[in-house]
Amino acid sequence: MTTDTPVLDGLDFPTPDLAVTDDVADLLFREARTVGAFTSDEVTDEQIAAVYDLVKWGPTALNTTPLRLLVVRSPEARARLAAHMAEGNRERVLAAPVSIVLAADPGFHAHLPVLAPHMAALADALEPQVEQREQMARTNALLQAGYFIVGLRAAGLDAGPMGGMDADAIDADLLAGTGWRSLFVVNVGHREGDGTHHPRAPRLTYAQTTRTV
Repeated sequence: MTTDTPVLDGLDFPTPDLAVTDDVADLLFREARTVGAFTSDEVTDEQIAAVYDLVKWGPTALNTTPLRLLVVRSPEARARLAAHMAEGNRERVLAAPVSIVLAADPGFHAHLPVLAPHMAALADALEPQVEQREQMARTNALLQAGYFIVGLRAAGLDAGPMGGMDADAIDADLLAGTGWRSLFVVNVGHREGDGTHHPRAPRLTYAQTTRTV
């Protein structure tokens, strides 16, 4: 058995080559961390747009792409957002270069004639199906949210996603009139030092998380 062949539940699996180089894999996953401390370096709208223009190509059901972004930049908006965050997250929002509310749009169906022209008639069929649209929007927007975090890393940025917040209050305040439903908040910038004082936590192994039938 070679040193690059891990043992999983008594079975030997050769370590496969990835389609990307190790430095890319490290940037996107192995060495990437959830960051809580950022430098004062600016994060531009152009950088955020470049990330979205990359990750929008990730797959969603029927190409619905229901993820929506609220970029919170002004001092007034940041204070409003911080007021709706859990106590431990308020200062993080106020200190980060920019915070982004990731949200799901239950009105995604209005765009189906463009996004899925072969299923254009579904737009009308989904109109009265409010609960189904909300479920579809949330599931697929969460999928896109994962792409977005990896996309931030691909752009050389660091991300600090946070779920501790009053989502209903954010929807009623900062997202009022949009119909969007907030999922979580991501602070974005460049890490200060290691960006966190926590050591890297372990992950479950392939053998612990997988069954083949």
